[in-house]
Amino acid sequence: MRNKKIAIIGVGNMGGAIAIGLVKSGFVPASDISVSDRKESTLAKMAELGVNTFKENLDAAKNADVVIVAVKPYHIEGVLKEIKAVLSADKILISIVSGVGMDTLAEMAGSEIPIFRVMPNTAIALRESLTCISANGNTAPHKDFVVEMFNNMGKTIEIPEELMAAATVLSSCGIAYALRYIRAAMQGGIEIGFGAEMAQFITAQTVKGATELLLQSGHHPEREIDKVTTPMGVTITGLNEMEHKGFSSSLIQGVLASYKKIAPNK
Repeated sequence: MRNKKIAIIGVGNMGGAIAIGLVKSGFVPASDISVSDRKESTLAKMAELGVNTFKENLDAAKNADVVIVAVKPYHIEGVLKEIKAVLSADKILISIVSGVGMDTLAEMAGSEIPIFRVMPNTAIALRESLTCISANGNTAPHKDFVVEMFNNMGKTIEIPEELMAAATVLSSCGIAYALRYIRAAMQGGIEIGFGAEMAQFITAQTVKGATELLLQSGHHPEREIDKVTTPMGVTITGLNEMEHKGFSSSLIQGVLASYKKIAPNK
């Protein structure tokens, strides 16, 4: 199943993270991965991974069995026009492009093309992404391959396409939300006496432990919170102060604001 050559069109933050994750996973040899980008400096960094690098998108895509498009939404139409001649019903097209639906992609690439919409996050470079996957009606023979590929770079869930905008906010944007919490907690840690590096380590490892508690137990967060909120204790005092200042409300409102930005008609 894995004897497929993979092309990544656009290796900026997300496309580059996917390239790094693929190489680290060993899912396919680096020599079977081709990338394209307009920036010479970006291609130079990619070349260090051992992948094939091209300035022209068509050159990267023409010998690939799987084409991953990771460009800005306003570039997708032009990119698909460039590579349309080498797309076919036996190739897989994977779009990482936010806000561009399956029907639109099919109009641009061809209705016979197997198309997946995929939304990972940048932790894919560390093989720790949560990747959401949707597919069109032509993808059944290829779904196992695509799911296995992204499972090698983290965890995957299959979702209906109408949830892809929501998945972008909760998973892809969610990395930034989580990091902003970590930064704020670090700043508090510095104020109560820790140096910046130690505050970052303590906070990051604590967040990692909190997520593992949920992932491994399946418990609701409040169940784990209850274990450390003793009567008249320091934890509940801090939590209540955060809630008085709008901690949960501001986070929920931020998620909704991002969602309204990507799905303005919702």
